[in-house]
Amino acid sequence: MAAPAAPTRPGPAAAAPAASAPQGPVGVAAGVAGDLVEPSQSLRVSGRPAEPAQRQSRQPRPVVTELRLSAFGPHRSAVFPLGPLTLFAGPSGSGKSQALAAYEALAGLGSGAVLEEVFPDPRARIPDRAVPDAQRRRGFRLGCTVDGPVGPVRLDLAVQAEPTLRIVGERLSQDGQILLATALRDPGRRSVQAAWLTGGAIGVTRAPLPDDRLGTALLPLRVAGSTAGQRQVLAAAEQVVVALRAVFPCDPRPDLMRAAVPQGEGRLLGDCANLADVLRRTRKECGTRHALLAEAARTGCAGPVAGLDVRASAGGGPVAAVLDRGPGRPATELARLGGGELRFLALALVLLTGPGVLAVDPAAELLSARQALTVLADGFDRGLDRRQSAELLRLALLSCGRGHIRLVATVGEGTAAIARDLPGVAMVDLGP
Repeated sequence: MAAPAAPTRPGPAAAAPAASAPQGPVGVAAGVAGDLVEPSQSLRVSGRPAEPAQRQSRQPRPVVTELRLSAFGPHRSAVFPLGPLTLFAGPSGSGKSQALAAYEALAGLGSGAVLEEVFPDPRARIPDRAVPDAQRRRGFRLGCTVDGPVGPVRLDLAVQAEPTLRIVGERLSQDGQILLATALRDPGRRSVQAAWLTGGAIGVTRAPLPDDRLGTALLPLRVAGSTAGQRQVLAAAEQVVVALRAVFPCDPRPDLMRAAVPQGEGRLLGDCANLADVLRRTRKECGTRHALLAEAARTGCAGPVAGLDVRASAGGGPVAAVLDRGPGRPATELARLGGGELRFLALALVLLTGPGVLAVDPAAELLSARQALTVLADGFDRGLDRRQSAELLRLALLSCGRGHIRLVATVGEGTAAIARDLPGVAMVDLGP
């Protein structure tokens, strides 16, 4: 099967070099797409930690700089460099949504979710035309590279989708050195055999790990950090987990955004159904960004816009957002806006406000200045006209340029045509 087209025109934001997709076994895990078998070789993890000088990076915040889809849906041996602002474009069926689904799944696993939660329909991720092996097993492979203070760290994962959903292999590596490797040894047990770098007299620690969770996310609970090797493993694992936890999948649902909503924390949900409550909070706590959002609304909404206001029922009841049309004009409730206008407002809010008002669970032990939030938006320009799409791209470039927000999105050809002429946008053009 031919692999999908690699990024044909990465912009300045996609400065990370592309690495070759893993071939054959993923770490010590077996291949997938018809030959999902466990190797007979033992787990191999080098017992000597790498020199610290080899792992220095200029990236102050942990971020995913590369997405690898070795065998995932329509993708085979696909490697996508990711910059601060990355847009996937291509015809229907080219795999744009599958790429974002893979990123979202890795983020869920990095946050501690189990396989069933991140892959509710795992058969949809099996590579096209994959043939089961003698045991009727099929699966998929994916991975990513996370750059940050300790340097680039690679995570590769092999998942069995049939007949039972389970992780059959995982590899965490840095500078060519394997720090963690897992493999399914006994299909009758719901665990994988893991080995991770320890250093010192022991060299390598071996222990079973559950086969439905990401082993990398479990390492901080299993590794003491008393040796140089353990500290290297912990630093790499924590960098990956921090980057994967700071992800906000966003798909505004206009049908859910029109009604008044109860007052709450003012943290925007992924479907943006509580937009009015978040506007209530930003209007009260962050006047500058609220004013910037109102300014953007003048471009993205029809008619005059003097501001964004919120009306609350007496006694702390439900709140509804309205567009202030100016003196002598009646305000317009958000319920009366078009679907494209509502999606525009929600996405503009996400780009302008950042992680402080989004329903995400970043690493609490790190300062927000040391973390970068990545917004995943499948169908970023869905329902938008050219003017709205151009304004959102402008806001995205401004926000992503500051470093605290990154955007990975899929777009239609109209928006892609605009973005290709913009410096700072990394375009990934997929073929059919």
